[in-house]
Amino acid sequence: MSGESGGGLTRALARWTAELRYEDIPPRVVSVVTSQVVSHLAAVRATAPHPVGGTLLAAFGPLDTGGDPARTAHLMAALSSSLYLEDTLYAGHVSHAAVGVPVAYQRQQGLSGRDLITAVTAADESAARVTAAGTLGPFRGQWAGHTHVVAACAALLHGRGADAGQLLNAWGLALAAPPRALRPAVLASDAKVLSAAAPVRTAIDACAAALAGLTGRDDVIEHPEGLLAVFSGAAVPELVAYGLGERWHTETLSFKLLPAGVHLDALVECAAELHRRLRPEGPAEIASVDVAVPGMTKVMSKHADRYVRGAATSLPALNLSAGYNVATALLTGGLTVADLAPPGLAEEGRWELAGRVRLEADEELSRLGMMSTAPVGETLRHAGPRALEWDTELPGIPMEKLLEELGPPVASFEEATKMLGCRMTVRMRDGREETCELAAGTGAVGSASWRDHPALVREKLLRTGVDEAAADALARLEELSAQDLAQVLRQVLHLRD
Repeated sequence: MSGESGGGLTRALARWTAELRYEDIPPRVVSVVTSQVVSHLAAVRATAPHPVGGTLLAAFGPLDTGGDPARTAHLMAALSSSLYLEDTLYAGHVSHAAVGVPVAYQRQQGLSGRDLITAVTAADESAARVTAAGTLGPFRGQWAGHTHVVAACAALLHGRGADAGQLLNAWGLALAAPPRALRPAVLASDAKVLSAAAPVRTAIDACAAALAGLTGRDDVIEHPEGLLAVFSGAAVPELVAYGLGERWHTETLSFKLLPAGVHLDALVECAAELHRRLRPEGPAEIASVDVAVPGMTKVMSKHADRYVRGAATSLPALNLSAGYNVATALLTGGLTVADLAPPGLAEEGRWELAGRVRLEADEELSRLGMMSTAPVGETLRHAGPRALEWDTELPGIPMEKLLEELGPPVASFEEATKMLGCRMTVRMRDGREETCELAAGTGAVGSASWRDHPALVREKLLRTGVDEAAADALARLEELSAQDLAQVLRQVLHLRD
């Protein structure tokens, strides 16, 4: 397995990223990236009609692929990070920058479909590795601002044809003062919608500075006082350059179809299925909702629950708390973007039922979630005993026991998994009782549904109002010329009032 174990990790990553060419990318990975682009454009479009999307468009809009690409990249990152509709890798929510930045710069840089795929892949692979190296700590998911910085620099400079030295300087400049999220601000206000946008803007400025000749440290990521040392509870620096060109992080992508935290996908889908079986006419008919979940799911929902205030709940807390999302799906048969705004959000019955949703950590579900490739299992395999330094509530089972079962790192991500499942039992006041169990949500890597990702993301895009011709064109992304791609992107990202 290629990779460096000591100094020069960031230099090795920069060389590989800058030199990546379309012909280097396996066809199976090209297919994933194509779906990633389609899915991310759908996430941007789906957010626009929501009140938070309207606010962002008023503040930073309009969304114009023919205008200032820096402003467009910033706005797209804000829109895509608002509703948890973005896809995730092992490791990181990379698409806000990995897709948004090259899409915004496509016209200026004259990127063909193949060029765009290559820039996205370069950003995916570099950002996922840096994120994985530091993921055993408090900064994961959208909160990991360094993920967006690394991805944005890689995507923009790859499209520009920059060399490894310029990319190294951009990373060194952008990561000199990396953004650090504060949980109360992220969960109890609207600040999270800028969690990717602000790092993207920082990265764009750093790229301009690097191209003009400013320099940054070339070891700011792995330095003993650098990014990983400060941002991780148990750093695994060798992952920064591990398996370049052999292990493709891009094929660990899980596709997101629901506007809720990824840990809630299986719960919402079970609730929707139980709605179809039980057909409750109102919350009063439901006596109890008991859900066995991985420890990770319970912990994340518990953190959000501290900031739940009924209809006045902040959007980030609403996205991560199980109660409202499960109750909505039980009562309506699903969960849509519209459910995250009035009038649905103000329905007292949903909040009444939300209070009866009880989560209990299940040891087997916890074990399966933590042993999956994503979100942290593969990093734990590399970390070994170092993982004992990670101060966390997430596993749900003793770390020592988990480390005994994990086994060695994998050679390939072709069989990657993300198993965040649940077992839900709903009891009705008339005595009826039904149980639904899912190993993972639809679109999760490793699930049977994942194999149909082109169809899943096509439907996600069509639901936002895009016509079938545009969706068909994007499905043939690798065949599009720069001119054809510019025309399709202009059509897809034209957000009508």
